[in-house]
Amino acid sequence: MKAEQPSLFGSMQCLSEQGVPFVVCTMVSTMGHAPQDAGAKAIVTIDGLHAGTIGGGKIESRAIREALALLRAGAGQLVLMDWDLQRDIGMSCGGSVRVLLEVFGANPWNIYVFGAGHVAQALTRLLLNLQCHVTCIDTRSEWIERLPTSNKLRVAVVTDMPTYAADVPHGSFCAVMTMGHSTDLPILNVLLRRDNLPYIGSIGSKVKARALRADLMRAGLSPEAIAKLYCPIGIDIGSHIPEEIAVSIGAQLIQCRAALGNRSVPGSYSESCGSPL
Repeated sequence: MKAEQPSLFGSMQCLSEQGVPFVVCTMVSTMGHAPQDAGAKAIVTIDGLHAGTIGGGKIESRAIREALALLRAGAGQLVLMDWDLQRDIGMSCGGSVRVLLEVFGANPWNIYVFGAGHVAQALTRLLLNLQCHVTCIDTRSEWIERLPTSNKLRVAVVTDMPTYAADVPHGSFCAVMTMGHSTDLPILNVLLRRDNLPYIGSIGSKVKARALRADLMRAGLSPEAIAKLYCPIGIDIGSHIPEEIAVSIGAQLIQCRAALGNRSVPGSYSESCGSPL
């Protein structure tokens, strides 16, 4: 059993880097005829058993079922379960086991960066140092190819970024920094119509911000929807250097993520993260 531990911990690290939620099932204690010793571990993802074992058979099947229920609930939890092998598991042998289920990454921090230009390149590289999963989207393959390779980064070369924006997962943070006003606007028009994205920011000056909001109003968005937009994006640090702008955006993303953690209902950050306006 001891020889398996490095590979198990390696699997946990890899899943964490990829932003994949998982449950670690640990056999804490046993009494009677248990199929594994205390300390045995198994890793379960939404696809089922990923690595390790706590003995196979009915005990492991029950642990996997409980782990999947926790993953589907979508919340980080730690659950200690005591099972009588005959009564609870349906085994003929006598005995009991205690199994600890630990959920990791149940609420992954997904950040979508629309555009792969100079600031997006700097921002993406910065974000890869954080505990998040980044997706960078652009129509230009030559810019996407400049991005680094990482298990925490997914890239997409698409012909229609607004259509892609419509399918961004619930709860994602979105930073829009494409080639300019004309390409940012249709993406923002899609994102701001959704009520399940806690952060939507767009790069640009205060002049561009006023023009964007005016165009979004003409496109039929409500003042309440437009008020969710962070533009100019990032904390004002008075810099025009891409790497420093990236730091300001990263700081705002962290600030807003922390604010979300303090709210019982996800929604606008205008009260706890500073007004987007």
